[in-house]
Amino acid sequence: MTRVLVLNGPNLGRLGSREPDVYGSTTFADLAAMCRDTGRRLGLSVDVRQTDDEAELIRWAHEAADERLPVVLNPAAFTHYSYGLRDALAQRTAPLIEVHISNPAAREEFRHTSVVAGVATGTIAGFGMMSYVLALQAVAELLAESPPDS
Repeated sequence: MTRVLVLNGPNLGRLGSREPDVYGSTTFADLAAMCRDTGRRLGLSVDVRQTDDEAELIRWAHEAADERLPVVLNPAAFTHYSYGLRDALAQRTAPLIEVHISNPAAREEFRHTSVVAGVATGTIAGFGMMSYVLALQAVAELLAESPPDS
């Protein structure tokens, strides 16, 4: 099974209680279980992580690059201003799918810019928790199209 990192940035550990009108009532634990279950169905071993620490997220991006691991990433607020994270992600060696639960383009203007999008394979946003399912499906398809040794 191919290992995939599902990385989540600041405040996503508070899903279920954080702005339920925007993010819904699904908890982070529920999201992690959904990602792992989806991964199993797709033949992927999914490692779900969350941090409020930019440096830790950058270390995880380095780990993914060094180990050639695909990444599904919800950078949360770091999406809009973390050039350090963007530079770490630019070193990727496997697919990188940026995900967002809400649609940033339909929200406040400061959320309209993603510094991550330019180094991602693609972006999925606005489908609630289904954004993660779609991202994992995209990773599985991309891996099937391009064997690991190519």
